[in-house]
Amino acid sequence: MTDPHLYRHLDEMAPWNDRLQMLEVIGVTDEAPEVKTFTFRSDAQTWFRYKPGQFVTLELPAADGPLMRTYTLSSSPSRPCSISITVKAQAGSIGTRWMFDNLKPGVRIRAFGPMGDFSHHNHPAPKYLFISAGSGITPMMSMLRWLNDCAPWTDVSFVNCARRPEEIIFRKELELLGTQMPGLSLGFMIEERSSSRESWFGHMGRIDAVRLPLLAPDFQEREVFCCGPDPFMRAVRGMFEAAGFDMRFYHQESFGAPPVEPLPIGTDAPEAEKSIGAKLPIRFADSSVDGECLAGQTVLQAARASGVRISAACEFGLCGTCRVKKIAGEVEMNHNGGILDDEITEGFILACCSRPLTALEIEA
Repeated sequence: MTDPHLYRHLDEMAPWNDRLQMLEVIGVTDEAPEVKTFTFRSDAQTWFRYKPGQFVTLELPAADGPLMRTYTLSSSPSRPCSISITVKAQAGSIGTRWMFDNLKPGVRIRAFGPMGDFSHHNHPAPKYLFISAGSGITPMMSMLRWLNDCAPWTDVSFVNCARRPEEIIFRKELELLGTQMPGLSLGFMIEERSSSRESWFGHMGRIDAVRLPLLAPDFQEREVFCCGPDPFMRAVRGMFEAAGFDMRFYHQESFGAPPVEPLPIGTDAPEAEKSIGAKLPIRFADSSVDGECLAGQTVLQAARASGVRISAACEFGLCGTCRVKKIAGEVEMNHNGGILDDEITEGFILACCSRPLTALEIEA
């Protein structure tokens, strides 16, 4: 019997809260060789509020202990009752292989987010260029799906690179969208022909300074979003820089740690910075553990030294996984967008990038 609560109107439902709810798998779809889309709903039948292009961090209950894995959403917030991630199983991948083997309809897992700044909502423009390779297509698909639902007349040049034709993720849907969105221009580029009998009459090779203008002749006039493997993103960024592109309008998705400036601790440092160098007591209330935060340690490092587990993934303040509530005390927190202002107001901190300034008590 179908749950009658499934038929509530959106204004009768609360938004998703990753501190209170879990995700339940409702669908698994094969997209391309070694690529699957996993679709989830909230186990409390809440709705999802996020920006297209953002990501979530999943806590995968593997046999050897929880695995934290970050994935960009491929779904659109214009369809808020479910979210989807599309993942490719790379050689030697552990988390993705666990998902392929274990995530079936009905399975529930914890998730954190959505978070992230890689979204066209943050950079409104009259014309876009979405350029991607491999599974880097996922945030572009999220943004394009939103545009199709909410602004289908938008001028979008969509370029995707793959090794073979059958490895172009979402190819059929993209070709369908190409017939529905009058401003959408599709450009596919492959490195080698298909091992099957499928014919290919499109572009071949790797994208470079010659092929880019063929795929997007007016790229200089567009707001650019790029995502893919690191070598691909480095090459594309280099092309745009060499072409004299105004890099204020170039954005790329990356889960790599940004460079960290050394913290000056010394007689001439501000008082707040000096206090970070002191050994301070820290209480983990939920675990009833009293520990110490040594000079230079973050709250996350102090928790691990005290045997207290705080979930963490990126560990440089981007993903928001290590968000915990501060009961008492003060910290200095230098994050990279992994926590919202209203969460900070409520007393939450990111353990990975917070250093105590005073004795501290947190919910952990």
